[in-house]
Amino acid sequence: MLVKDFTFELPQELIARYPVPERDASRLMLLNRNSGSIDESIFRNITDQLNAGDLLVMNDTRVFPARLFGLKPTGGKVEIFLLKRSGDLEQWECMLRSSKKIKIGQQILLESGMNAVVTNRSGAENWLVEFAGCEPFDLWLDREGHIPLPPYLQRIDCDTDRERYQTVVAKNTGAVAAPTAGLHFTPKLLEELALRGVETAFLTLHTGLGTFLPVRVEQVEDHQIHSERYLLPPETVEAIGRTKKSGGRVVAVGTTTARTLEYSASINGKLADGEGEADIFIYPGYNFKVVDALITNFHLPESTLLMLVSAFAGKEFVLRAYREAVARRFRFYSYGDAMLIY
Repeated sequence: MLVKDFTFELPQELIARYPVPERDASRLMLLNRNSGSIDESIFRNITDQLNAGDLLVMNDTRVFPARLFGLKPTGGKVEIFLLKRSGDLEQWECMLRSSKKIKIGQQILLESGMNAVVTNRSGAENWLVEFAGCEPFDLWLDREGHIPLPPYLQRIDCDTDRERYQTVVAKNTGAVAAPTAGLHFTPKLLEELALRGVETAFLTLHTGLGTFLPVRVEQVEDHQIHSERYLLPPETVEAIGRTKKSGGRVVAVGTTTARTLEYSASINGKLADGEGEADIFIYPGYNFKVVDALITNFHLPESTLLMLVSAFAGKEFVLRAYREAVARRFRFYSYGDAMLIY
């Protein structure tokens, strides 16, 4: 299977660089896998598409301000992208970007009295960086760090991104990218769904930087996908079991939720609670074991996320829907519109 078979033409002006004023005012494309029909609605009207007895499963990860800007003692600029803690509370695995070569022992001066020093390499591309200042690093980071917007937005973060690049259910900090399908939900919309008999359950998958990495091989099967930390609570597994038994649908809110559920079902033989590193690569030919319907945004050409969606709905159907979305001027990517596939 060729990676280039998952491409499509996208005018740059259809990339949504800012969110719409109201979360649930995004457009919603409706894909019926049985009939092959493509319709559209407004996201807040998703209440018309979900039935009593259906179960929404949402990712409650919280994006942390992982992007930092500093200076070398010589004045050279350095960008630090935090990936994950490494042992000691104030040591992190990071990606570093600088106009000149980074060396072990390099000092970096940050805002408000925080300093950093590069202590070692971490693999071929990353570094270990230790932070020290006059206040706890987490407090400093929450105030001074920048929201790590996807590179295709081609802008620095602003104050509104602190709210809008989080879902309203975000609570477990650890992601460097938002589970964007969840961005469309509001507390009011979730309450209305509950009143209609649609239950909501949660899991956590901390979306990593790998979600933005391009596929660099020609054959889909040769790609090595990144792993991401997850936690699947027992109460969510129980809710899914009840839903399946009663004939309701398990509706995954986003590809991160779908990956977590399918990973658990694949490694355990059946869905089971637990935590670990999910590294499942889902592409056409995969047989979904848990997910009955999927809410997702519009993804990049040749991306693993587009491959997952194509596995769920069929590649030709999905690419036809994407062409239709371009023709209808839907907004694409993280701050863009959504689709419901059922």
